[in-house]
Amino acid sequence: MTDATTNPPTGWQTRSLGQLGRVVRGGSPRPAGDPRFFNGTFIPWLTVAALTTLEDNRMHVTETATGLTEEGSERSRTLPPNTLILANSGATLGVAKILDIKCCANDGIAALIDQHSGNKEFLCYYINTQTKYLREVVAPGNGQPNLNTRLIREIQVPFPSDPEQHAIAAVLGDVDGLTTSLDTLLAKKRLVKQGMMQELLTGRTRLPGFTEKWDTTTVGSLARVVGGGTPSTRIPAYWGGGIPWFTPAEIDAAGSGLVKRSHRTISREGLANSGACLLPAGSVLVTSRASIGNCAVTVAPASTNQGFASLVPLSPKSVWFLYYWIQHNTSELESRAAGSTFLEISARKVAAIPVSAPALDEQEAIGDVLWDADAEIAVVKTRLEKARAIKRGMMQELFNGRTRLPVEVTA
Repeated sequence: MTDATTNPPTGWQTRSLGQLGRVVRGGSPRPAGDPRFFNGTFIPWLTVAALTTLEDNRMHVTETATGLTEEGSERSRTLPPNTLILANSGATLGVAKILDIKCCANDGIAALIDQHSGNKEFLCYYINTQTKYLREVVAPGNGQPNLNTRLIREIQVPFPSDPEQHAIAAVLGDVDGLTTSLDTLLAKKRLVKQGMMQELLTGRTRLPGFTEKWDTTTVGSLARVVGGGTPSTRIPAYWGGGIPWFTPAEIDAAGSGLVKRSHRTISREGLANSGACLLPAGSVLVTSRASIGNCAVTVAPASTNQGFASLVPLSPKSVWFLYYWIQHNTSELESRAAGSTFLEISARKVAAIPVSAPALDEQEAIGDVLWDADAEIAVVKTRLEKARAIKRGMMQELFNGRTRLPVEVTA
């Protein structure tokens, strides 16, 4: 985003963090892991690694995973509640949060203490728009990037009046509240789906109108299980044709649902020289190497590389039952995998996996119910993505002063 500190909006000033308080760094007891200092109960212990688990919309740190002993706390730095902190190294470098607890912090965390001006939430939101700049420009380094206290003191922030800072922080906090509620809703819907799969795919709960006994069979009795292949990359004529050619990296671990486009395509000639076959629409792509059991359903004829043991259902009514059964039984595939370099399960082994399955009409009905659950999840995910995009746009507008909130601004 454009740096609002270069040309601050009318009525705004520019301040450095060092002008707002005292910048200090946390401290880590040495030697690391010494039981005299670590895994104690005297005071919470905050590490920079712990910040990686906090979502972007969670500004306040309310707990830590571990604690220090009293002796350990004497070799660290204790920070009071309501302190603005900033990760100064690691994957979260440049990420700002606010402490809601008294804790000790390691040396991967800096803090603004004795702060005498500036709205903490406003400062956090602004700093978090600058993480890319802080990582790539301010603290690139030759090894692991690092922000020392001098560099942090020199970070420039736009500085409107206190009422406008408060208003901006409040508006962005409302959007964070929305994303938090959507995150919670998404997690609940995913748990509901997991419960539905557990009940419906085992026959523990039956859908209305179905009473027939389920049969114990195998995956291979419900679908033809086939591997894939790769045509020679040295022959241009094999590539760039009209046949989608999927790799395991394109299949989402969370369940891809329907897949339409692959990153690469092959020609009919390439297919004939790949060792693979053309999978019809409605085939269930199942990854068989490394990340085993990721799956998706094709909407058009397609092919894959050799990292798949894909299912071509013998009846179209089985497609989504098989898709969700694979999702729910990934551990069954993993337990049958073997290999010294990486784990892999063969098409033959996949075909031999036992399955308890109902008649085709009930398979189709189960697939429809679980598809509806996925559709509800997709709606919430879309709403969540839109809320995050709205927040990014609002931050761009508010911190550049292009949009001003209706508060009394003192020039």
